[in-house]
Amino acid sequence: MTAHRPVLVVDFGAQYAQLIARRVREAQLYSEVVPHTMPVSEMLAKEPAAIVLSGGPSSIYADGAPSVDPALFDAGVPVFGICYGFQAMAAGLGGVVENTGGREYGRTELAPSGGVLHDGLPAAHPVWMSHGDCVTKAPEGFDVTAVSAGAPVAAFECVERRFAGVQYHPEVLHSPHGQEVLRRFLHEIAGLRPNWTTASIVDESIEAIRAQVGEGRAICGLSGGVDSAVAAALVHKAIGDRLTCVFVDHGLMRAGERAQVERDYVAATGIKLVTVDARERFMDALADVTDPEQKRKIIGREFIRVFEQAARDLKDEGAFDFLVQGTLYPDVVESGGGAGAANIKSHHNVGGLPDDLEFDLVEPLRTLFKDEVRRVGTELGLPEVIVHRQPFPGPGLGIRIIGAVTEHRLEILRHADSIAREELTAAGLDRDIWQCPVVLLADVRSVGVQGDGRTYGHPIVLRPVSSEDAMTADWTRLPYDVLERISTRITNEVADVNRVVLDVTSKPPGTIEWE
Repeated sequence: MTAHRPVLVVDFGAQYAQLIARRVREAQLYSEVVPHTMPVSEMLAKEPAAIVLSGGPSSIYADGAPSVDPALFDAGVPVFGICYGFQAMAAGLGGVVENTGGREYGRTELAPSGGVLHDGLPAAHPVWMSHGDCVTKAPEGFDVTAVSAGAPVAAFECVERRFAGVQYHPEVLHSPHGQEVLRRFLHEIAGLRPNWTTASIVDESIEAIRAQVGEGRAICGLSGGVDSAVAAALVHKAIGDRLTCVFVDHGLMRAGERAQVERDYVAATGIKLVTVDARERFMDALADVTDPEQKRKIIGREFIRVFEQAARDLKDEGAFDFLVQGTLYPDVVESGGGAGAANIKSHHNVGGLPDDLEFDLVEPLRTLFKDEVRRVGTELGLPEVIVHRQPFPGPGLGIRIIGAVTEHRLEILRHADSIAREELTAAGLDRDIWQCPVVLLADVRSVGVQGDGRTYGHPIVLRPVSSEDAMTADWTRLPYDVLERISTRITNEVADVNRVVLDVTSKPPGTIEWE
């Protein structure tokens, strides 16, 4: 999608590799994550503007520990090392890395001593450390620019070669000056001009869409969520009336969503919209299915089949060769589609597509994080009610029912979800949380007392989370009085529910959605 030379983040198995890529983009430079197993020749073939070596769980002395090909340092590309990447960089350039027996984990005081990275920052300030080994001697020609109690070389730089590195993690918020340090490397040491802006993303996306689609026609599955809404708006900007959007009512939506899409989005954009009622089809396909991966694949498959049929039904307008999807970078990464990424769960746009797909895919958001997508939506003039709508998964309520999906269970969950949304909006909390999945534990029952009688009902789980991009998340500390109102209303108003519980798990280890 982009013509920008990338800043490559070489992933050594770090839990923060995607976060580093985000921070690079916050410095207005395009970034991509690549695995450490990628040969240097392939990295250089991408014509990187700079390379960042991530942290990782290994000791550089462990058997099979990843190392850096020295050819990387002879390519004339600026390089920045973080944590393990800092140590691997030091060792590869002739410095000394030792296991001194000391360790630093968590909040640590850093003592900078000049240099470009830390010039003018507080004489002692906190950073986030996570290391056992440490650099005890910098490579020849490098200036040591910071130390800590457990790291005699906590930062170094060689401005002439455009190399630098830090032992700590500048990408996390626990290193309060970390983003400035990363920015200084990219802008001042590497000499890169910030050019990854929302306007440039829009312009390049439109150009790429026009190049891909040509004079063809495209069909878009519009769910009303942020991703599909922005993807559709971009493609509409590129090809105009040759885009037709299809809203599939699969019966797995929340209360009022069909009307909102048909009313609000069409009014805001003028896009052609066709609504297909496929509720019976999806319910038949999901009958008795309990495995979450199977649910996702079934829903993804049926979506595509409905699109294909819609395209055939609209053949009088011309053939549709392209399918627009709102696939995001986190969707690709968590579906195992990112370089070196594990398959955490199949996204309906990635792992759920049938092999005999009749369309070529148009995915203008595939390289973007959610916050970038929202900014693109604002740039395109979409209303705030769409741009800042809480994320809702494409498979809908089907993956928020733990157990088989039935009409009765959908009604229970739809009612509970609407109560939670009403109360969060009334409390003014919509912009304070990333999203609040409401989950029905359909295969679980618990004893309760309602109306002086024994009940045996289902639990409802509230999952309020805060996040920037869905790659990591923490549970939102909602006010107790809001939680009390939600719980009281759900147990009073929703049939077959006698218990409301709160999920206080961060991501990692838990995902945002339960399935």
